[in-house]
Amino acid sequence: MFSVRQKREMADKVQQILRDTNHPELPRGEIQFELKVLGATVMSWADIRNNAAISNPSVNPHNENQDSKPAHFMRKPE
Repeated sequence: MFSVRQKREMADKVQQILRDTNHPELPRGEIQFELKVLGATVMSWADIRNNAAISNPSVNPHNENQDSKPAHFMRKPE
């Protein structure tokens, strides 16, 4: 449902929101989390996890094409 860039941005923001709680039970390093987003149809959903959990994200061309900003890390060097 979201591009790789969008998922990574969301994961960064969730990580920061969790970190900002200063909760004593959170780990000092990477916070592991999983967020499931359900869309308007059965075919529309996204699983978003902390960025360190996804080292090589899979790319869905349909989702990438719907992103209004190009993903700089997806471009191949010229």
